[in-house]
Amino acid sequence: MSNFDIIKRLYKDYTKNYLGKIFLSLVFSLVVAGATSSIAYLLDPAIKKIFVEKDQSLILIIPGLIILAFCAKGFSLYAARVLMIGVGEDLKKEIQDDMVKSLIKADTSFIDGKHTGKFLANITNDTSYITNLVSTTVLNLFKDTLTLMGLLFVMFYQNWKLSLIAIIMLPLATLAAKSLGKRIGKVTTEAAYKAGEVSTYLMEIFRNHKLIKIFQRENFEMKRSSKFLFEFKEKSKKIAVVFTRATAIMEPLTGVMIAFLIYYSGKLIISGELSINNFFSFLAAMMLAYQPVRSLATLNIGINQGLAAARRIIPIIDIQNKIKDNESAKKLNISDCEIIFKKCDFQYESSGDLILKDINLKFNGGKMSALVGHSGAGKSSLLNLIPRFYDCNSGDILIDGQSIYSLKIEDLRKNISIVTQDITLFDDTIKNNILYANPSATEEEIKIAAKKSFAASFIENLPKKYETLIGENGLRLSGGEKQRLSIARAMLKKSPIILLDEATSSLDSETENKIQEAMSLLTKDKTTIVIAHRLSTILNSNKIFVIDNGAIIAEGSHEQLMTNSSVYKNFYDKQIKKN
Repeated sequence: MSNFDIIKRLYKDYTKNYLGKIFLSLVFSLVVAGATSSIAYLLDPAIKKIFVEKDQSLILIIPGLIILAFCAKGFSLYAARVLMIGVGEDLKKEIQDDMVKSLIKADTSFIDGKHTGKFLANITNDTSYITNLVSTTVLNLFKDTLTLMGLLFVMFYQNWKLSLIAIIMLPLATLAAKSLGKRIGKVTTEAAYKAGEVSTYLMEIFRNHKLIKIFQRENFEMKRSSKFLFEFKEKSKKIAVVFTRATAIMEPLTGVMIAFLIYYSGKLIISGELSINNFFSFLAAMMLAYQPVRSLATLNIGINQGLAAARRIIPIIDIQNKIKDNESAKKLNISDCEIIFKKCDFQYESSGDLILKDINLKFNGGKMSALVGHSGAGKSSLLNLIPRFYDCNSGDILIDGQSIYSLKIEDLRKNISIVTQDITLFDDTIKNNILYANPSATEEEIKIAAKKSFAASFIENLPKKYETLIGENGLRLSGGEKQRLSIARAMLKKSPIILLDEATSSLDSETENKIQEAMSLLTKDKTTIVIAHRLSTILNSNKIFVIDNGAIIAEGSHEQLMTNSSVYKNFYDKQIKKN
């Protein structure tokens, strides 16, 4: 995407909505330019009338006009900046909204393919660069261009020869800024990448702090964090150095220009071609022009930073989901809730090997079926295909004879509940975590779900009961308590299909026995697919499927598999011996 395309996109989707405020900022910028130019011009009559001709009638008027000009400049500059700051922050919020919405709707494969810390860096750091592009860079472009034009008018009015010499320096400054702008764009991209790495690392540190302590890796992690922060510091320093380089280039150019102008104007004054009042007015205009010239010379840097950030952000906003509704997508008509896999192959984008190979199986409606196999055999991958977290590479999945790829995704997922060993809870109240499955549920329904899942027993003992905040991912709760909340949430959804991914693998025996009752209530007369390491939890399943290396190698009841499947019998014998 070219720079022009990026600017066009930002204007069309965002900046266009704020043209009124931007125009008003332009009006205030005109006042700033006029006031600044008038300050330089007023030195001409001030020196001529007051100091040379000693006209006392203007001794109060001219200073008063200078004060008025400074006040107008100050107020207008403040108003213009406040307007553009507001535009920039509003635009930043809109971009962040679009990014977050896009990420929420994105395919699971896209989210899994990039660390959360990188997305956070995009949402925080990159949007700030774009905000700066709109609020600061655009304002400076208006304000400083208009101011420079006004001051150039004053300079030419006082002496066109000196003015021509002064503007020779402008192309030199522009060339220097162009070179620096390209450099700053490259360095900003590198710094953004390092910022993402730092965010990623810090998130892992906070999430795994107990692991760090138990394995006594504090010193190792401190050295590693120092390395990440050092690399980020170097990139940030490089950005600051490139910015400062603009000053180092502009100062000598300005010095040469002023020295030559003093030399040449001195000759003009001596020859009588230039009066002292004209010279001081010209000199004031030229000195006041220094700031806008310097600002415009470095404008390219801010533009390149903003464009580089937009180039990283726009692809996130424009994510094209592969998993989406067909044009003819229809609602799921539930009858028996029978689920059939037909010749399904599946592989992750990051993997060259098939995870699931030619899967053909049937999960009977209203019954419990189980998946058994070694870790990595493909059990969870198979489960993830049913709610279309991922799609098969080939083959089809049918629910009551309806291909899930012909159904509306929203309607498909509305009929499925999932309980896993990796429980996900929000940093919110117990009530809101249960309610997440069904926001329209009543207080009574919440309490019934909590009671049936055996969560009510510990909730009622908490000081604030259902209004208790549970912390990040439920850190204030035990593993069993978190699992019970997860089951209560699934119960509240009342969906006809239940997917249980090793839902009781992390529980002690006493808690597991209680939750088995809850599971019985949750799964009664529902199509249930269970993955479990503990075979004791699936012995009464209607059918058990054995998966090995991505393929179904056996199926049947527990008794049948004990006779016909050496893999299943081996699993069972090992657990009996272990217990």
